Amino acid sequence: MINSLKSNILITLAITVTLLLSVLVGGVSAQVSDANKSAACQGLGLQADPGGGCVSSDATPAATIESIIADVINILSVIVGVVAVIMVIFGGFRYVTSAGDSNKVSSAKNTIVFALVGLVIAVFAQVIVQFVLKEATSPPPPEASIITTLAITSL
Repeated sequence: MINSLKSNILITLAITVTLLLSVLVGGVSAQVSDANKSAACQGLGLQADPGGGCVSSDATPAATIESIIADVINILSVIVGVVAVIMVIFGGFRYVTSAGDSNKVSSAKNTIVFALVGLVIAVFAQVIVQFVLKEATSPPPPEASIITTLAITSL
């Protein structure tokens, strides 16, 4: 009975991981005609890219670097989120299959708690990184440069 329950749980976990990986790695693709793609890009105020996407007509190298950094941060955040959810599910399975053993119950609870703590830390890290990225890439307000100039000249 317990062995069949464990094998069912392992099969379910394997299917879940396979589906998550196939969506994350493979993605979903759709065939779109060039006219539809061009119309969609124009609706957003962008130009159609021959590579398959939409690009801004006034893209600068700084904007490209910013977008690359933001994309990398977002991908890492998604990976951390998926791992945390998988660990919560895994901890839940361990809790259900603990059969009342206090060591297994506490270990499963710790897995769930640590996964949730990791998820909260990842969310706060995402907020902090987005704030820093926004502040680092935005130009300083003009008042700051006037104040700095006045402070330097008065010395």
